[in-house]
Amino acid sequence: MRNIYWQLFVSFFKIGAFTFGGGWAMISIIEKEIVDKKKWIGREEFLDLLAVAQSLPGILAVNISVAVGDKLRGMKGAVAASAGTILPSFTIILCIAIFLTPDLIKSNDTLSSIFMGIRPAVVALIVAPVISSARSAKIGWKTVAIPVSVALLIWSKIPILSNPILYIVLGGFIGWMWLSHHRKALQKIDSDIRKEEEKRL
Repeated sequence: MRNIYWQLFVSFFKIGAFTFGGGWAMISIIEKEIVDKKKWIGREEFLDLLAVAQSLPGILAVNISVAVGDKLRGMKGAVAASAGTILPSFTIILCIAIFLTPDLIKSNDTLSSIFMGIRPAVVALIVAPVISSARSAKIGWKTVAIPVSVALLIWSKIPILSNPILYIVLGGFIGWMWLSHHRKALQKIDSDIRKEEEKRL
């Protein structure tokens, strides 16, 4: 039992230490570590946890680590995973705050070149989980219009329609309606099967 907590801490510590660009840049690395390498959870289950993590307030990387840790080992797993995610970022930012100032970074050609080189890598790290999440969610050419339309509406800056919270609430409501409809359909099928069996008896 202790080993899994240590593994959770170390896995998320490595992810937090070598990821730049925030939560979205970490998703593809978390997916490879948790789903592909460790095989702790399935890809579809990871996608569900990602949706929950996005819907919650706070930092996405911490939210997804808490969700994965809680799924595997409850509260203690969530603490181990979130501590692993937060600790390297906190340490790095603390060191930067002490030793590196914005003026020093701009005036130092080596540091400026390093940060300039990191930028395109961060873009790739952000795009990668978007593509993998779309594949896992089975978004094809027929359904791609939904996320594209939502993205354009958010980008449009039209009052109310450009508010992302609207689409989170709307998506949750439509999902609940879809699930309720399918449950009723399954209940009806089950009821019809029982009636047929009763008639035969």
